[in-house]
Amino acid sequence: MTQSILHKAATRGSADHGWLKSNFTFSFAEYYNPEKIHFGALRVLNDDNIAEGRGFGTHPHDNMEIITIPLEGAVAHKDSMGTEEVVRAGEIQVMSAGTGVSHSEYNPSETDPLSLLQIWVFQNKKNVTPRYGQMNLDEKAMHNQFAQILSPNADDAGVWINQDAWFSMGNFDKDVAQTYNIKKAGNGVYAFVISGSVTINDQKLDKRDGFGIWNTDHIEFTSNSADAKVLLMDVPMQID
Repeated sequence: MTQSILHKAATRGSADHGWLKSNFTFSFAEYYNPEKIHFGALRVLNDDNIAEGRGFGTHPHDNMEIITIPLEGAVAHKDSMGTEEVVRAGEIQVMSAGTGVSHSEYNPSETDPLSLLQIWVFQNKKNVTPRYGQMNLDEKAMHNQFAQILSPNADDAGVWINQDAWFSMGNFDKDVAQTYNIKKAGNGVYAFVISGSVTINDQKLDKRDGFGIWNTDHIEFTSNSADAKVLLMDVPMQID
């Protein structure tokens, strides 16, 4: 029997540090909700706004896949692997922390704000060699359909991670209907509405709402507005 969980935008955790305003779908930092720890292998879904010229100083991670999707502005990334890159809206970045990596993230602009999603996914292999990846998103491929932007396969579309997870994103006109087929048995899908309004499996969702579905092999999607932008995260529901 299909199961689901709804996380309305207003029920998320939040933090306001002045230069950083964050909303947390799952427990993170000082925000703890025992009913919102993770969705299968999806551990963190943070919706961050970072002020001009500010950011996170160097800090460590290990044994986690860290995915960053800028929505507005750009983030300057520097890490202990020697990577120095700027990731802009319209791109996706992944860092496989593995055995351990330190990095910093800043808004390099003195005039433009930075809005981004930071997502953590549990790895299916411990202590892998740390790795960095980045790519442009294909806006044409995402028009009125879900385009894959992340997978477990280095030779497949999008960036890749050490987990049987697939991310897809789409930008939709009003009244577009789609069926999304879950990629692997035992996976569920967590949908996050970046903008606009949509309906998934008869559940209406608005901007920044999240909706998890599992024990099914597909979901039914309809866009309710002309500015609907949605991220689907297809992840294992069981983690080791």
